[in-house]
Amino acid sequence: MEALYIHIPFCKTICSYCDFCKVFYQEKWTKPYIEALRKELDEYGLSRPLSTIYIGGGTPNSLSNKELEILLNWIDTLPKQENIEYTIECNVELITKEQISLFLKHGINRVSIGIQTTHDHHLAKLNRHHNQDEIEYKINLISRMGIKNINVDLMYAFPNETMEELEKDINFFLTLPITHISTYSLMIEPNTKLYIENIQPISEDLDAEMYNLICHKLKENNFEHYEISNFAKIGYQSKHNLTYWRNKGYYGIGVGASGYIENLRYTNTRSLTAYLNGTRHLEEESISKELNQEYELLLKLRLKEGLSISEYQNKYGIDLLSLDSVKREMRKQNIEYHDDRMFIPEHKLYISNEILVDLL
Repeated sequence: MEALYIHIPFCKTICSYCDFCKVFYQEKWTKPYIEALRKELDEYGLSRPLSTIYIGGGTPNSLSNKELEILLNWIDTLPKQENIEYTIECNVELITKEQISLFLKHGINRVSIGIQTTHDHHLAKLNRHHNQDEIEYKINLISRMGIKNINVDLMYAFPNETMEELEKDINFFLTLPITHISTYSLMIEPNTKLYIENIQPISEDLDAEMYNLICHKLKENNFEHYEISNFAKIGYQSKHNLTYWRNKGYYGIGVGASGYIENLRYTNTRSLTAYLNGTRHLEEESISKELNQEYELLLKLRLKEGLSISEYQNKYGIDLLSLDSVKREMRKQNIEYHDDRMFIPEHKLYISNEILVDLL
């Protein structure tokens, strides 16, 4: 238990594709919310120094500098390892020099920025409020001021998006001091503006073609494809997200946050009012040994490194290589095995969901 996720639900605007837990920013809610975060973590009893902290949202940097200072002062009191990875998510248009200075003052060493795209017509459809010049200026500013670990989110598969537009986005990102890129195919989720407008997803063939372009371009520019949708320069893999994918425990606090503590997976209420009144878990799942076997496969096979056959056998008493489902997927060349590791080959990661369903 060395990872902590903190959810900040407040946003100045609501993106048309977003189904995350979020509310419009109101100053009256921020201080009570930060106090509720502290109370929730106290209930779990933090027992070891943290190796990763991730402040996500929502839009964490929609908080004022004074509110951020209150939040970060509290986080300063938590036990941390010396080499901690400490991330905050940001919207480009809200980033300021004063804000970056505040991050540095409190030890934040990684910034994750929701860019999505550089094309104005797609940004307008997503209800995002930045432009390419602002992206370039703010990312270079963050790097110059001393935060060198910078992730950007790249979204693709917009209605009417062309391959040329996607390639232009990728090429632009490659000119910036970025160390990590997270990619997302646009999903039309219920209860979002895009869903209400009956926007239809692009074809699976075009989605796959775009995914392959991303993989090819980033790989030839020294980004390692270490997880289905994530790419990093050497030494800059997301330690926090690797906690999830390696099936390790983590604290998740805040409205809508999920956590995994002592064989209990939980998701918190999405109601801000209920959370402030002391309600925590909306859903709980007690993880048996058998269920954890499935989680281990589902999560670790998202990674390029896959999983260790010997570790799995020691943990669960199961020789994966003897299972008929594994043998079948290996015959289909959907799974490979080398040097004690079982993994999905990189060129099959796009269809990993199908492979994992067949495997289970």
